[in-house]
Amino acid sequence: MRFQVNGAPVEASPAPGQCLRTLLRDAGRTEVKRGCDAGDCGACSVLVDGEPVQSCIFPAHRIEGREVTTAAGLARGGELSPMQRSFADGFAFQCGFCTPGMVVTASALDGAPDGLDRAMKGNLCRCTGYRPILEAIERGRAPERAGCADPAQRVGCSARPPAAERIVTGSEPFTFDAAVPGALTLRVVGSPHAHARILSIDTSEAERLPGVELVLTHRDVAHLPTFSTGRHEHREDDPDDTRVLDDTVRFVGQRVAAVVAADATTAEEACRRIRVEYEVLPAVFDPEEARRPGAPLLHPDRTPADRVDEAHRNVIASVHEGFGDVDAALEAAHARVSGTWSTSRSIHAQLETRGAVGWVADDGRLTIRTSTQVPFLVRDELARLLSLSREDVRVFAARVGGGFGGKQELLCEDLVAVAVMRTGRPVAYELNRNEEFVRTTVRHPMRVSVDVAADEHGALTAMKLDVLSDTGAYGNHSRGVLFHACAESMSLYRCPARRVDAEVVYTNAVPSGAFRGYGLGQVVFAIESALDELAIELGIDPFELRRRNAVTAADPVLTHAGEPEADLVWGSYGLDQCLDLAQEALASGGDPAPEGANWRIGEGMAAAMIATMAPFGHISRVTVALGPDGSAEVGIGTSEFGNGTTTVHTQIVATDLGVPADRIRLRHADTDAAAHDTGAFASAGITVAGKALHAACLALRRTLCETAARLVGCDPADCAPVPGGVRAGGEVLPLADVIAAAPERHRHGDGLRADGSELGDRRSLAFNVQAFRVAVDVETGAVRILRSVQAADAGVVLNPAQCRGQIEGGVAQGIGSALYEEIMADERGALTTQTFRTYRVPQMADVPVTEVRFADTSDELGPFGAKSMSESPFNPVAPALANAIRRAIGARPMQTPMSRDRVWRLASGQTGGEPA
Repeated sequence: MRFQVNGAPVEASPAPGQCLRTLLRDAGRTEVKRGCDAGDCGACSVLVDGEPVQSCIFPAHRIEGREVTTAAGLARGGELSPMQRSFADGFAFQCGFCTPGMVVTASALDGAPDGLDRAMKGNLCRCTGYRPILEAIERGRAPERAGCADPAQRVGCSARPPAAERIVTGSEPFTFDAAVPGALTLRVVGSPHAHARILSIDTSEAERLPGVELVLTHRDVAHLPTFSTGRHEHREDDPDDTRVLDDTVRFVGQRVAAVVAADATTAEEACRRIRVEYEVLPAVFDPEEARRPGAPLLHPDRTPADRVDEAHRNVIASVHEGFGDVDAALEAAHARVSGTWSTSRSIHAQLETRGAVGWVADDGRLTIRTSTQVPFLVRDELARLLSLSREDVRVFAARVGGGFGGKQELLCEDLVAVAVMRTGRPVAYELNRNEEFVRTTVRHPMRVSVDVAADEHGALTAMKLDVLSDTGAYGNHSRGVLFHACAESMSLYRCPARRVDAEVVYTNAVPSGAFRGYGLGQVVFAIESALDELAIELGIDPFELRRRNAVTAADPVLTHAGEPEADLVWGSYGLDQCLDLAQEALASGGDPAPEGANWRIGEGMAAAMIATMAPFGHISRVTVALGPDGSAEVGIGTSEFGNGTTTVHTQIVATDLGVPADRIRLRHADTDAAAHDTGAFASAGITVAGKALHAACLALRRTLCETAARLVGCDPADCAPVPGGVRAGGEVLPLADVIAAAPERHRHGDGLRADGSELGDRRSLAFNVQAFRVAVDVETGAVRILRSVQAADAGVVLNPAQCRGQIEGGVAQGIGSALYEEIMADERGALTTQTFRTYRVPQMADVPVTEVRFADTSDELGPFGAKSMSESPFNPVAPALANAIRRAIGARPMQTPMSRDRVWRLASGQTGGEPA
């Protein structure tokens, strides 16, 4: 069969049933991405005879004699197309995995941008919030340059991401875009039962299938230690309750066996030939039932039987603390609000699925390329599992196609590593979208009861919190999420009497894990909703209620026991500005209210506070080398997955050392590149890795300036690095001369080298305030967002366009979680939500433009005064929407998502919607 790809002739013989996407990728066109296999996400979009199609559902046999154009083909003669240039210059991507398909579809649009959201409905973006994509498409029809006006690309300007041109052409490699010759394919058999003991596994028929190299069951890995898929700097933070393959399964979809074969077709057929006999065990899905005595126990060896109150109740961890006489304060209160709120399971839905490929390198080391946020922590755990030294394992990541916390797990690397060690061959395991739903992790669903009271002036007098978190079948991140959820959510407010009772329990559901916000969003939803109801009862403006009760820089941030948090400091304070900025912005602008007597209008707001890094230490150790030719090479461990770290880190080097951005090479997300990095989570890219990089650069700068000053006899304060040299007094010394004269202890080869580190032993605090104006159709339950604003205390904003994009993306995810997204399961515990078709990731039409305003602060802890701002924008979104809906229809949503049916029932009075 003959056809053309990007103007070049191609001959191929598609297999029966093969789709165009796999045909193109087999031919080396890796700019065509795999996102869903169902025509739901658009990551695989190409043009066929000039028309956009989703190649994952386009039959390969239909391509004969036709012309295919991919994202790479839009750039002819090495020049980006106008649409690609617009995307690259306009920050119309974050992780970039969706971008090649997005650009292809946008390039085929005709006419004016009216109806653009409908034309682009087949292309999903999980990162950006769509606003920059919309603007890029409009600009792409009449191109104009955007981005940083500073040619030096220093901090404070909107420097374009270094990978921008590669992203828009699809040439930036992700995990499975660089072929490993001879790689075998791994596939998994999943459990059909929520709780069962494996009595026998017959793999003989699978093993006889030609092309099968290895079949793994629990018998083959029983000698390996237990571990947790959740990864933290201190591995003891998560319970060791997981095995590579277990003889007891605890949720539907859990791995039962793995097949390694010459190709995917053979591996999948072998999986179908494995026969498993189970003894079905009692299962428990309700977390309330799970913690009652007598409930089926999932991990009897992990349940803390030494604590009488938690023995035999599936409880992993608990918090029972407080100060002041809470009950007396509640009884004596002038105003009091009580209610129970609940949040659902939602999934990360990053467009690049999880996966890893491994091999034994020429130096004999086990080498794993994986889509991870935590390469160093994965390396350390693999070494532990396989009884190897850390030096014998290398883990690295290419660009990661989105994560949002979901890739702070070890969910595929263990099987790949075992298979590589057993076969001696390269092995690849790429999860499909179905596996992402049934076999990875979700956001912890929580039930949160709040009891809050105030005096007649609106000053809080008591706050009582009861939280039940469902970790699912395994305890990864269970403790950390619970403790974090109950921390800054309550500590945001001054209150003389406070109490929290919280537990996290096992159930036979798909495991929960790390997700943007790390538990805060669930509890903030309840507390901010309760405070809004309190404001209504007292007749106080909700912004004013926060002003009267929020902590200030003069207040200590208290633990649940009433003691100051030891590692939290006020590096800066911007909540007061955020409240003012959000209130001012809400009062102006927005879409007009729809016409009709069925529409009700309401406004709502919510506030949130977050620490700027994870507690108990978050470590980064960085190396910067400066060559005599004026180039800089950075060894840094953190991953790039749309968080923008490669851009900001480049800006830091350019600012500190005067090196042009195009002369800076970042080697990142590689255990060979740096001494250590805890990982790209808890918004640590700037406040931890960036701070370590800044320290290394300042050390080099100090060496350069001191050496130049000695050479010309001036004060080091009068010296500064510039491109290719050092300005000393009134002259510029060639960089090579300064390096040659530098002290030997700073020399490295023919250049200079310096190390920097950050231990994360002190944390600052950041704030976000979200506000909405909504229209609610009481006849259908439809919620239309007329105005969305978020004010953020991000300290000194190092890259305004990029930081704005992070906030918009967090708001978009918050809107999805608040209004649309929910993982559903049947009575057996099997997920009925297994595709994007049935899981409602927000499309372009669903997400309004959010006006972002920044507080004017500078943080004493962050590099250049910056704070973190990736996780926190998500947290106040759901309660702000709930509060706006409450004020529109007069009934309060108590559950997310606030879907149309639930809002309709509230508006029509069919369900209760009032806290007590």
